[in-house]
Amino acid sequence: MQTSEFAKLWFKLTKDYKVYMEQHLAPSLTESQLTVLEVLQENGRMKPSQLIPYLATTPAAVTMLLDRMEKNGFVTRLRDQEDRRIVWILITERGLEEADRGTQIRNAFLSVALGRISLHNQNLLVFLLGKITAAGQL
Repeated sequence: MQTSEFAKLWFKLTKDYKVYMEQHLAPSLTESQLTVLEVLQENGRMKPSQLIPYLATTPAAVTMLLDRMEKNGFVTRLRDQEDRRIVWILITERGLEEADRGTQIRNAFLSVALGRISLHNQNLLVFLLGKITAAGQL
């Protein structure tokens, strides 16, 4: 079985990805903030608690992350008009711009990485990763 070789290659790829993203997103954006912005782009307004599954972190960490994002103008918090206990998180225009910038940075990394293999093998890789992750049920 190729598990140890897979583990080494997977570790190298994810390490290279994280280093690249940190260097190119800085100083205004982090990878976690990019995740929040992309989720908000896709879903519209959300409660902070709804972000937890996307970030795999604690409610306190999400609050701190959102505090920084609000301070930087990426998101805004809005109290629900009918139930003041509910706080909605909304992406701002600046947040949309940063999400686009972050997506371009990620796509640049992935284009280089995937460009090392043929289009057929790229499609095969995506197919196989889909099988491994069983449609997100790992």
